[in-house]
Amino acid sequence: MKQLINFGSRIRKLRDQRGLTQAALAEKMIISPSYLNQIESNARPLNKRVLQKLEKALGIDFTEWAENEERRASQLRSVLNDSLFHGNEIPLHELRDAVSASPRMAERFLQLFQAHQRLQADYQTLAESIAGEERIKALHGAQFPYEEVRDFFYRRNNHIEALDHAAEQLFHAEEFSPDDLSSDLASYLQRTHGVQIRLAESGPENQLKRCYDPTAKILYLAKPSTPSRRAFQIANQIALLVFGNAIDEEIENADLANTSARALGRLALANYFAGALLMPYTRFLEDARRLRYDIERLSGLYGTSFEQVCHRLSTLQRPHNKGVPFYFIRVDMAGNISKRQSATSFHFARLGGVCPLWNIHAAFSSPGKLLTQLARMPDGKTYLCLARTIYEGGGSYLRPQRKFAIGLGCEITHAPQLVYSTGLDLADADAIEPIGISCRVCDRPDCSQRAFPPISRRLQIDENRCSLFPYAFDGSEG
Repeated sequence: MKQLINFGSRIRKLRDQRGLTQAALAEKMIISPSYLNQIESNARPLNKRVLQKLEKALGIDFTEWAENEERRASQLRSVLNDSLFHGNEIPLHELRDAVSASPRMAERFLQLFQAHQRLQADYQTLAESIAGEERIKALHGAQFPYEEVRDFFYRRNNHIEALDHAAEQLFHAEEFSPDDLSSDLASYLQRTHGVQIRLAESGPENQLKRCYDPTAKILYLAKPSTPSRRAFQIANQIALLVFGNAIDEEIENADLANTSARALGRLALANYFAGALLMPYTRFLEDARRLRYDIERLSGLYGTSFEQVCHRLSTLQRPHNKGVPFYFIRVDMAGNISKRQSATSFHFARLGGVCPLWNIHAAFSSPGKLLTQLARMPDGKTYLCLARTIYEGGGSYLRPQRKFAIGLGCEITHAPQLVYSTGLDLADADAIEPIGISCRVCDRPDCSQRAFPPISRRLQIDENRCSLFPYAFDGSEG
């Protein structure tokens, strides 16, 4: 288990939150109050037996707790590397101390930095005159609802155990089969709720994937569609009808600021449940390990799409039975991010486009081909990055397919578990591509693909010199 700093003060806070006196907690643990007092004062080391008693008495997994603190400390380190903060770098152990001593303060600090980034975006928008008045007003508001929901999933390590467990139980209780899952789900919905499934041809006037009529108890699904998409939409409706209370409970504890964020969060959790029902946790993780996370083989085994498998892989973070921690991202041909989730510390761009050196862009040049890349982020972490194109919709000359690229990746320490590491020299430093988050927040001085100078650096303009690199700025070689 990762080291827990200021352990005693955290125990005291947890005890207070649960309304327990020191004597009451000591009684539940079957230890003396004086022993517990020494623990809370950080004056007594813990052995494994006492730690297990604490976990049972307080209802918490300290291993998971420590990992969450480590992730939050890494986030703080990344933020404090911004040029906004001057002076010597703060050691990681001090950041761990800060997160452990005051986790809510650390969370508020990160939110404050995000607000600073949004102000930077506001400034850039005004300066470049790329938006209208209403958009400018929106930028001054609170955190966008979709950002709130993404941050909620990030805080939960992209894993919602209550919904995952419920989906897995339903799958086994009803003896569903991946071979004909859409039919199984349709039969279940009709048998338990009297809901009938009807396929409705989509057109210019009707482009819905799913439409539920609660009065007539009819679920309309788009036609044409693939079996995996139909199964997902039926599973989504099951989540809302059967497990709506469980979803509402998650929303109540999500600390989402406004109605829009809560409504969006509810839909996101229904989608999460649907993915968990199509690919039940334990069975899917066992198959993923057995097949070395081969996405196409898992897709064939479960009758799900490439994107569905990738998204599901990024959620396999059940305590005591975790899969490889992945990031997941979907971008369009212009580099706009439409989906992103992560169980890693991989940093996605919040402002502007993503790094042009990242292989997710090259995927559009090789449609249908899965690309691999070893990439190093500015924080020094190296990732095995996978990318491939997918297509959605279409079916008509006047309605062409939408093209996206899916990115999936993990830290290089996990790469040997993936079939995609076959033939790669993971120890070859020359095979690693330095990438950034996005041009405006990247300080790499020697990037020939840079589209914009970093907003945190002052430009250097010398009419007597012409560099290979597009911009010269403080700290660069240009």
